[in-house]
Amino acid sequence: MLGYVVMNRWRLGHSDDSGLLLRKIARARLLILDDWGPEALVGDRARDLLEIVEDRYDADSLVITSQVPIDRWRKMIGIPTIADAIFDRVIHNAYRIELSGDSLRKRRSAPARFEHA
Repeated sequence: MLGYVVMNRWRLGHSDDSGLLLRKIARARLLILDDWGPEALVGDRARDLLEIVEDRYDADSLVITSQVPIDRWRKMIGIPTIADAIFDRVIHNAYRIELSGDSLRKRRSAPARFEHA
């Protein structure tokens, strides 16, 4: 849920309480960035993500879920040096679980049945 809040705030742009938001994130023992990366980071968002990752490095837990393959994250982050810094703190110190196959949502949903009147 917090990941959604963070990304939602980022979509709206930096607000006056962005420092407060970053302090709240820093206090969380576990931060989940759910469905990260469907859109490229613009403006200061890459630097903000680096700050969040740096604050958590070797201190608290971070879970990132994404449909974007890791080899495309650099392009999503947009600034090569910031992308490398984020990778150094996340990718190289992570437990990776890669899923393949059909979506679980697709498999769980029953085919729609239509009845004609």
